[in-house]
Amino acid sequence: MAGTSGPSAIDDVLVEYSGLEQQLADPSLHDDAAAARRVAKRFAELGPVIGVHRDLVQARDDREAAAELAADDPSFAAEAEQLAETISALEAQLADLLAPRDPHDGDDIVLEVKSGEGGEESALFAADLARMYIKYAESRGWRVEVLDASVSDLGGYKEATVSIKSRSATRDGVWSQLKFEGGVHRVQRVPVTESQGRVHTSAAGVLVYPEPEEIEDVVIDDADIRVDVYRSSGKGGQGVNTTDSAVRITHLPTGIVVTCQNERSQLQNKARAMQVLAARLQAAAAEEAEAEAAAGRASQIRTVDRSERVRTYNFPENRITDHRIGFKAHNLDAVLDGDMAALVDALVAADRAERMQAQ
Repeated sequence: MAGTSGPSAIDDVLVEYSGLEQQLADPSLHDDAAAARRVAKRFAELGPVIGVHRDLVQARDDREAAAELAADDPSFAAEAEQLAETISALEAQLADLLAPRDPHDGDDIVLEVKSGEGGEESALFAADLARMYIKYAESRGWRVEVLDASVSDLGGYKEATVSIKSRSATRDGVWSQLKFEGGVHRVQRVPVTESQGRVHTSAAGVLVYPEPEEIEDVVIDDADIRVDVYRSSGKGGQGVNTTDSAVRITHLPTGIVVTCQNERSQLQNKARAMQVLAARLQAAAAEEAEAEAAAGRASQIRTVDRSERVRTYNFPENRITDHRIGFKAHNLDAVLDGDMAALVDALVAADRAERMQAQ
């Protein structure tokens, strides 16, 4: 192996893994819960790399032993050949694991869905998208929390903010699977408001960003935010809370607005809204840094315009098309019901191939 997947790369991982193991064994680490979580998360992320490396070392040792035995007993030759194939597969797997990765792949996410052009039909489609992500997340065993939702007259979402978290530290977290969803999603179908049976096109926008583990990771000056409180509302605007517990935070320097009304108290809603704001600011800073390096995140939406789309959902043909990778499938109904595995796998594979090619 060569480049980033060569001996030096695995040696660095082995050293880091050993250091993390020692830290986790030190009782003093657990006095700082945040630090302990970070170390445990990184330890879990490196686990698959270490596991494949150990399997590879064992396979190489076994093949060497089989080759020696085959010199005296030809019956061991077949075993040696089989082990050679195993070694080749493990080397490819290890090279893949050591390939350049998105540093946020193990992170949880905040996902926003916003209706765009198309009025009520766009809001209904935004609600379909939100439900699709929620069902997919639930099928993966992830924790889902709807932080805020603005409901339209027909039960659609003008906008919705959802937090999705993995239940355990893992190398391939929620971000690694859903980071490709950012962009404009276009729908073609006969709206419920259409009396002539004509197919209309409308769009909804999706924003996805990693959620920082600790809010302290992002510095937010109190002077830079305005906090407004209001009464939480349910479907159709009906009050579900007799106190002003919902919170809207405006970040004055950037104009970013975050709302949360899911928690039971104003303090809880403010704390959760601050976490989402931190995630938004962190994502904005990362995007700015990448743009300066001429590698801006083109997949994230700027405006929810029908002409800018990453994916099209065609109801008359039951077809879903991802325009970035040429993915097409005629199981739109299943995908909207949360069966996103094939689509997500195709996006992950395309991204992995691109990273491998960039080595």
